Amino acid sequence: MSIMLNFESQIVEIEKKIQELALSSFDNNCHDCEISKLKSKLDKALRTVYQKLTPWQKVQVARHPERPKFNDYLSNIFTDFIELSGDRVFADDPSIIAGFAKISEISCLVVGQEKGHDTESRLKHNFGMPKPEGYRKIARLFALANKFDLPIVSMIDTSGAYPGIESEERGQAEAIAKCIEASFQIDVPIVSVVIGEGGSGGAVAISAADYVLMLENSIYSVISPEGCAAILWKDEKEATVAADVLKLTAQDLLKFGIIDEIVQENIGGAHRNKATTMENVKQSILKYLNKSILLPAEERKNLRRKKFIEMGAYLIKN
Repeated sequence: MSIMLNFESQIVEIEKKIQELALSSFDNNCHDCEISKLKSKLDKALRTVYQKLTPWQKVQVARHPERPKFNDYLSNIFTDFIELSGDRVFADDPSIIAGFAKISEISCLVVGQEKGHDTESRLKHNFGMPKPEGYRKIARLFALANKFDLPIVSMIDTSGAYPGIESEERGQAEAIAKCIEASFQIDVPIVSVVIGEGGSGGAVAISAADYVLMLENSIYSVISPEGCAAILWKDEKEATVAADVLKLTAQDLLKFGIIDEIVQENIGGAHRNKATTMENVKQSILKYLNKSILLPAEERKNLRRKKFIEMGAYLIKN
């Protein structure tokens, strides 16, 4: 039974009853029939709730503590991973995990933001909020991948770049800008996937790609709803309103042409069926990697630039 979100009370109640029956000592046809009825009821409740999620509810699902994190994807859809560390300037940043790996039979550089699963790992990975050395590590490894003609897969899951004073002292804004610049200078294919939160410049730094994909219940925005509410309404409690006006859902962003595909999650969110979700992500990555690999390098790079330049011109055109 998963951790309950505030709109899931009916769902969690049914899950609890199923779990209690499954652990009971009864073993007869009536018992099995009752479990079967409850599972059908659960499926209906999940569909009813999850097909009508509001933007703020999607924010909650994207942040679910049990949602698959980057390390889960690394362990399940990549093989032969060799981690590469350090920015060769200051330090290594454990919120960014990167290295050479294979996805299916394709050798690649894989980069991702890791939030952690428990208190210890969250502290270790700084809750998935990279510091300047993290972005400098990415820029260094992008250049390395380009040198060896290896495609790049990046996975985004961050509330944003770390805003602490030490980050500002070490040039956070420049590090993010250099990371984005590196993405537009390299020739190799880049495919990015938003697997949870895609927050602010911290997310954009590793999602300037040929193709940007998003999981169905993930979010991608210029600022968090709470941050937006604090600025515009001087009240973080207006985050539900901010989530709506930010247009941060995968469905909105596909409509605006910001992303290229929505990757389906099982009904009830990625945290309820991690294996299926990760396999869906794998197949979408392979689809777009193979599509990008077919393009000549110069054409690929020009299309990548054009894609992002046109995003900035959207409101002017319309």
